[in-house]
Amino acid sequence: MHELLIATHNPGKLREFAAIFAGLGLTLRTLDDLGITEDVEETGATFEENARLKAEGYAALSGLPTLADDSGLEVAALGGAPGVYSARYGGVKGAAQLQYLLDQMQDVPWHQRVARFVCVIALARPGHPTQFAQGTLSGVIELAPRGEGGFGYDPLFYLLDEDKTLAEVPAAHKNQISHRAEAARAARAILEQW
Repeated sequence: MHELLIATHNPGKLREFAAIFAGLGLTLRTLDDLGITEDVEETGATFEENARLKAEGYAALSGLPTLADDSGLEVAALGGAPGVYSARYGGVKGAAQLQYLLDQMQDVPWHQRVARFVCVIALARPGHPTQFAQGTLSGVIELAPRGEGGFGYDPLFYLLDEDKTLAEVPAAHKNQISHRAEAARAARAILEQW
């Protein structure tokens, strides 16, 4: 195996995986590199199902071993929501989405605001069973956004060990402790076996 398709159009995500997979001797390709414009729909009820759909779908389209991930935020007080709907939770984006989450939690006391980020990576290759790697990062939902870094829910995701929100943690450190980094390290171990 010499090539691995990273099922994304995002060059930032490619850079993250390239750093973690350095030394494996793999040439990483993106959907754009291969001219793949089809979207594999995320119709699964879990992160694992969505990652599988994308990895297997793009492996079939490309003929290459493929890595796809799905990730999101799970808040215990909201029964695990927003979960797989994290990117479209409340039907709004950006600051409005943060406010929507805060509105949902307005009566939830601090000690019940536990949450976690989850990332599931699926690794698919034609003719073999799909394999999975998972990473999580535990935290607490803040009472108001803090910090300018990161993206998505990072300004509301307070890390007890850091005494900061994920948006206040330097990017290099975030890339070492994040749910995506943990899942990618586990995926690297699978790729080494391949």
